[in-house]
Amino acid sequence: MLKFLAKGEISKGNCEDEPMEPTAEDAVAGDFALINKLDIQCDLTALSDDLRESLESEEKQKGKSSKREDANELIQPQDTEEKLGSGEPSRSVKVHTVPKPGKGADLSKPPCRKAKEIRKERKRLKLMQQNRAGELEGLQAQCEPLSSSPPKAKCNQPKSLEDLIFESLPENASHKLEVRLVPVSFEDPEFKSSFSQSFSLYVKYQMAIHQDPPDECGKTEFTRFLCSSPLEAETSPNGPDCGYGSFHQQYWLDGKIIAVGVIDILPHCVSSVYLYYDPDYSFLSLGVYSALREIAFTRHLHEKTSQLSYYYMGFYIHSCPKMKYKGQYRPSDLLCPETYVWVPIEQCLPSLENSKYCRFNQDSEAVDEGRSKEPDRLQVLYKKAIMPYGVYKKQQKDPRDEAAVLQYAALVGQACSERMLLFRN
Repeated sequence: MLKFLAKGEISKGNCEDEPMEPTAEDAVAGDFALINKLDIQCDLTALSDDLRESLESEEKQKGKSSKREDANELIQPQDTEEKLGSGEPSRSVKVHTVPKPGKGADLSKPPCRKAKEIRKERKRLKLMQQNRAGELEGLQAQCEPLSSSPPKAKCNQPKSLEDLIFESLPENASHKLEVRLVPVSFEDPEFKSSFSQSFSLYVKYQMAIHQDPPDECGKTEFTRFLCSSPLEAETSPNGPDCGYGSFHQQYWLDGKIIAVGVIDILPHCVSSVYLYYDPDYSFLSLGVYSALREIAFTRHLHEKTSQLSYYYMGFYIHSCPKMKYKGQYRPSDLLCPETYVWVPIEQCLPSLENSKYCRFNQDSEAVDEGRSKEPDRLQVLYKKAIMPYGVYKKQQKDPRDEAAVLQYAALVGQACSERMLLFRN
């Protein structure tokens, strides 16, 4: 994206030096490759043991004769923990690269990389070890000619997410990108004025990417799907300046919309609902770019609203390539469908390889602490009156209705059953 904006360069593939091989999961695999290539953070200790052993073996064979490295492959990783702003979130948030798979065919890990990528990793590791031991000859050679004076700036430090995304462009940049946050409301002048262009982009995306027929991409369907939100706009003195509610994050390139990210801004998270983009700009990997922008946006909102600490990507379906890519953003958690606690995705993947449905909480004694324990306190709206279910059921003797109400109570839990109204007629 930055190269395209600055110089108009169009990459032939997501990885400049290694185009992805065609597979059934081309788009998703391309996103995997780009996330790996970003290398925002890396932990030296996370590198696999077999890689270290391979490196040591290779060093013994080669001896000390060869010390040349490829300048384009030098990145100095470091392990840092980034908290969202100055406030204390409910937990710290890190931005990692995807863990590097080892030599085993472990399906719980991301797809194995090519031999050339493994060789690159070896070179990186060797350079890091040299740097730690004070052997800087190879490192300095990649940055500038070796001299007795100290280097003016370190050229091998990884960038933060914000530095990467908001890198300043030259004054004569080839393209201009502007990201606008627009409330989803036909009363909002900006949303209303851009609706026609946004809708046309949606139709183009749905027909090209999802092969939807034209009659399924009408304004009615678009409005119902991405413009009619159950959330009401709300502002709070302690909340973000933009308020809470549903928004379209529009990506304007040179005066036209090329992508729209549909998001909900909630008290504790930014929820990513949907993304549609111009297929003509697929080479920009807009799926990955928009996700990184939304993560950075969440961190920005957290600076003022400390409890807003999470980026929520919605449902994860391990067997569906269009949904599985979400697991590449780390650290991330999945919700246990039985005990409703968040579990690190690394612990969930082995179970999902064996079964499409599984309980993530490994504590066999654990139960849903928020489960419905007193269904009679559930709130019902009946004949324009609000009453507890215990009162309502005395008027209704239909056992089928009781089964439906109890199922609802089990799904929403005790707290929500007392806070929401279940309509009965």
